[in-house]
Amino acid sequence: MTPSGLANCTASSQLAAAGRMSRGSPGRGGEVMSSNENTPRSGGIKMRTTRSAGPSTPVNGRQGNGWDSRRKRKTADITQALNVSPVDVAALRRMAISEGGLLTDEMRCQVWPRLLNVPLQVLDQEPETVERENNKDYNQVLLDVQRSLRRFPPGMPDEQREGLQEELTDIILRVLKRNPQLHYYQGYHDIVVTFLLVLGERRATALVEKLSTHHLRDFMDPTMDNTKHILNYLMPIIERVNPEVHDFMQQAEVGTVFALSWLITWFGHVLSDFRHVVRLYDFFLACHPLMPIYFAAVIVLYREEEVLDCECDMAMVHHLLSQIPQDLPYETLISRAGDLFVQFPPSELAKEAASHDCMASSTFKDFDLASTQQRPDSVLRRRRRQKQAALESAAASSVVTVTQPSAARRFVRLAVMGLTVALGAAALAVVNTALNKLDLFP
Repeated sequence: MTPSGLANCTASSQLAAAGRMSRGSPGRGGEVMSSNENTPRSGGIKMRTTRSAGPSTPVNGRQGNGWDSRRKRKTADITQALNVSPVDVAALRRMAISEGGLLTDEMRCQVWPRLLNVPLQVLDQEPETVERENNKDYNQVLLDVQRSLRRFPPGMPDEQREGLQEELTDIILRVLKRNPQLHYYQGYHDIVVTFLLVLGERRATALVEKLSTHHLRDFMDPTMDNTKHILNYLMPIIERVNPEVHDFMQQAEVGTVFALSWLITWFGHVLSDFRHVVRLYDFFLACHPLMPIYFAAVIVLYREEEVLDCECDMAMVHHLLSQIPQDLPYETLISRAGDLFVQFPPSELAKEAASHDCMASSTFKDFDLASTQQRPDSVLRRRRRQKQAALESAAASSVVTVTQPSAARRFVRLAVMGLTVALGAAALAVVNTALNKLDLFP
């Protein structure tokens, strides 16, 4: 990396670190304080756990034994892998996956481009000026960027934040203009802002473009078909590990829509601590593009007790799962997601995922319009009120009412199944088909 490039990376890292310190995080200067847990890699993983945050870990604000010495060794190992010729990318991938990830944003500035195989000369290219006025994506991008205030460090001066939001808008529009085959989706900005805060505008543009044409490519189709297919890997993974949780979720008919924002934002939209977001990005950038759905599965499996204690009702289970805990044991879950990927690779699950495609697609047309105009939670709440009203009406009626609750429940099931498919119009649509009042991500 050139001296000017390293200076820009350092400035961006200091900005992100300042944001984390203003949040009161225990990290130091952008450092991802990681767990010292040693999760066994066994053939059969039992995911039944308590709801606690796990053993004493730096990421949970409690210093782990020996972490400082391990961090120093890992820093030296990363530096060594960067300095050899050619760069030891395989070693960098192992470092990004293993405990603590890449440790600091300064390290990420140097390693993330290597993980995505972005040439250094591309990183140093001056980004072109973006034309906004006649850009078909501009209005929707602007709306989403304006709603991204919480992704910036609290206490940041308005002028500085507004400047970063302008850069965020330009990065998105620039990538879309260079790659007309890509279609903007709501939530894309949550991924781009993470790269902006870590790397700065120039390098973020280069890495986001590469990411968009590879890891995120399926999300950027004109329809949601491929995204829906990826979501359909979730239940087969859960079934292999914990059939009880799988059967409960199937009985509740909750579907997979609760995990949509996790998947298409790489959890950037749902995690409030920036340290956790960049730790996951280290992991995802070093792994197979489907790794985020494995991580979604281990979150559900980790919450086994909460899920099984919940009322077996679609709306109740959806609400529980959509509210992701902020104190997860991230290092443990990362390790388990990697284990599950090895034990149950996508090729082994493809047939089951395809069978879910057929089932979900049958309800697409019925709920396409509803899903493009409303948030999923609002649809679920409305269906639940209708179900309750049907039950009350049936109780007051002298007519035999056996079929009333069944019909209401079937309608709720179809709503969720339809949303699982049709949310492409709400979350992944091209701007010229999106509605101005769309508010999938509050």
